[in-house]
Amino acid sequence: MGQLLRLATAGSVDDGKSTLVGRLLYDTKSVLADQLDAVHRASVDRGLATPDLSLLVDGLRSEREQGITIDVAYRYFATPRRSFVLADTPGHVQYTRNTVTGASTAQLAVLLVDARKGVVEQTRRHAAVLALLGVPRLVLAVNKIDLVDYHEQTFVLIAKDFTAHAAALGYQDADVLSVPVSALVGDNVVDRSDRTPWYQGPTLLEHLETVPAEEERPNAPFRFPVQYVIRPRTPEHPDYRGYAGQVAAGSVAAGDEVLVLPGGQRCRVDRVHTADGDVPRAVAGESVTVLLSEDVDIARGDLFAAVDRPPRLTDELDATVCWLADQPLRPGARVLVKHGTRTVHALVADLLARFDEQRLESTADPDSVRLNEIARVRVRTARPLAVDDYRACRRTGAFLVMDPVDGSTLAAGLVGSPLPLPGHARPAGRGEPVDGVGSS
Repeated sequence: MGQLLRLATAGSVDDGKSTLVGRLLYDTKSVLADQLDAVHRASVDRGLATPDLSLLVDGLRSEREQGITIDVAYRYFATPRRSFVLADTPGHVQYTRNTVTGASTAQLAVLLVDARKGVVEQTRRHAAVLALLGVPRLVLAVNKIDLVDYHEQTFVLIAKDFTAHAAALGYQDADVLSVPVSALVGDNVVDRSDRTPWYQGPTLLEHLETVPAEEERPNAPFRFPVQYVIRPRTPEHPDYRGYAGQVAAGSVAAGDEVLVLPGGQRCRVDRVHTADGDVPRAVAGESVTVLLSEDVDIARGDLFAAVDRPPRLTDELDATVCWLADQPLRPGARVLVKHGTRTVHALVADLLARFDEQRLESTADPDSVRLNEIARVRVRTARPLAVDDYRACRRTGAFLVMDPVDGSTLAAGLVGSPLPLPGHARPAGRGEPVDGVGSS
């Protein structure tokens, strides 16, 4: 079986995302018999002549009652050529925060539009969020093509409109594919439709099976946030001291020299341990316990990094945020910043620019940032953080902004400027080398 592809769906309400995902599951025979029986029964109860495939995805009772997706629904399926992890994200503007969550690890996103409506406000908003998160490839699924009588010119105009918007967000033509589909009928989802002879491109599944799915930065420098310090203190392991976590980027092997941040100590890796015993090397995405040759004061929130390519240690971040809270963000707000396994108090010192994802314009020095708006901000942290630019390393370039009172999530933040925001980009200047640690 081929390489794993992580993908997400996005789009406006009623564009047919859940039906499209259900169609993919149904036509690839990835649905269990009892699930399919339940969908058939529910569809009959609703008076439908054909199965409502969206019920394969919308699992919450409130989702079925309202006919909308609220939560991120993860589905796993496979074909002989590739396996897939799919995040079906909500379309309603109220749940943009869930779209951010579902798309944060995607290698490709399928963005749906209704062929009768074309590119709408939420389409442009989701495209901006996907660009912000660095999703490298997009598929525009022009759904319900059957409801416009498979009209070629309708599809062409929508595809041109979206491609121009994606280009302004930094996407190349080769990274965007437009496909005319009918999720309800099945046109060009898994099987090629003879009702669109004018379309010569691949079906949606053909594209998903063949699109490159490169791992994120295969030559990325080593990054390992310490999640937990293991000290069993048992007779069998009197001197055991391990540092558990997940490799965020790069790889680590016994004998490697690593840098411990924020302290700046250099240490040698003695062993890389797993539940099945020691392993010679661990790579990004693997959860392991790292044992060092030296005894060093290390705690949860510290970061192991490559000595020759360290992150930047700084207490000031110029970052891009997608604001996800009802109350607006204003300069001077006191927040918590969760970066990796470290959480620190912080101050939002400046609002540098607010991005209008509809007009692709920015406003310098806004007085506030409101729900679902994207902005450039300057954040000062109470303690230094070891960060990378988001484009260089997603895991150490991303952070959450949280409410210091109740811990609720206020924003998703990315170090640097992943979007091509015009104007007003002042570099942060307080990052200092610490104990031989340089800027990256």
